[in-house]
Amino acid sequence: MNRDSIDVVHAVTASLSLVLLKGQLSYLRKEGFHPAALCSPGSEVANVLGEESIPIVTVRMEREISPFRDLISLIRLWRTLRELRPVICNAGTPKAGLLVGLAAWLNRVPCRVYTLRGLRLETATGLKRKILFITERIACVCAHRVICVSPSLRQRVIKMGLVSAEKAVVLASGSSNGVDASRFAPTPEKLEKASQIRRALGIMPGQPVIGFTGRFTRDKGVPELIAAFQSVRKRIPSAILLLVGSHEPGDPVSSETFAAIESTPNVLIVEFTPAVDLYYLVMDVFVLPTYREGFPNTVLEAQGAERPVVTTFATGAVDSIQEGVTGLLVPPGDVSALAHALVQLLLDNDLARLMGHAGRERVLRKFRSEIIWGALGTLYREMLAERGLLVPDSSPREAATCIR
Repeated sequence: MNRDSIDVVHAVTASLSLVLLKGQLSYLRKEGFHPAALCSPGSEVANVLGEESIPIVTVRMEREISPFRDLISLIRLWRTLRELRPVICNAGTPKAGLLVGLAAWLNRVPCRVYTLRGLRLETATGLKRKILFITERIACVCAHRVICVSPSLRQRVIKMGLVSAEKAVVLASGSSNGVDASRFAPTPEKLEKASQIRRALGIMPGQPVIGFTGRFTRDKGVPELIAAFQSVRKRIPSAILLLVGSHEPGDPVSSETFAAIESTPNVLIVEFTPAVDLYYLVMDVFVLPTYREGFPNTVLEAQGAERPVVTTFATGAVDSIQEGVTGLLVPPGDVSALAHALVQLLLDNDLARLMGHAGRERVLRKFRSEIIWGALGTLYREMLAERGLLVPDSSPREAATCIR
């Protein structure tokens, strides 16, 4: 790796989060930038961006609060950025936003960006909430621009006093990386493979399937989902709840919810899979009863697969669908409203089909990855121009909207 050629660094905390950058850095390279990724060591380093031939620099960072280890990480990050000398540093995920943001500020990186993908503090309480507020505030202060991945998230952080309105931006209509609409398209070949998966799971033809993809946590509303599904089965006994994901130790569900997941009839669990695009096609309705989001990628993916969505009015989630057109919104934590919305879409096939079609059209129109990448490139060129810097081989492109 020729570190002298790197002018843009995109940082995330864990190597698993490199998936959030998929395609983005390759696009920037085509635009004349010379990007690299920075993250903690992990097995994903060799896999996630390997096919894109993107340089990856590793510095260990802890996801959770760890003062001594965080200090060591900060020193190592300062040394790394001093060696790389990028002109743009974009840090996303909470710990990277804090530590990489501080290291970039200490090195006086000319263009510093914090990509805010959500607020953990929204559902935290007590001392943890205060600590998270301080760390988010520091990350925002260190940055020249704060990219909020949804309009409602931008409104929320401005109202909380974390960042000024002048500094906070939303790329295009929102999301951190857009969605590869072609991957989730319900082609005949994929629909046939989805039918095979249904049979392998023991799902009968015509049996309605509610689907969820993500971490099984309290913040994602999994306890409410299980309770709502129990109500749904009273109306539609044959209904299936398909959970694609795994339990998360950082925000575990209660032992009662865990037991309910294991004991409730017609609940199917599938571990995280690279073939998630096929599992969306197994579902009839996608649900995300979340309490907080930045901008939920799973909702975009489900709509890309022409599936109607039920989600909540929570920050970020409220921007992910068009209420009454591509899906239905319910209050966070409202089990009765959640069950009612799910039953409505399962019983009204015509409405579900119309919403599914409208959802894919909305994704194609507003949330394709290329749209988000174009807006990011526009933002970078704007920041470079403000500081009198030039990017080699850069040339004017079609501008995408940056909401300020």
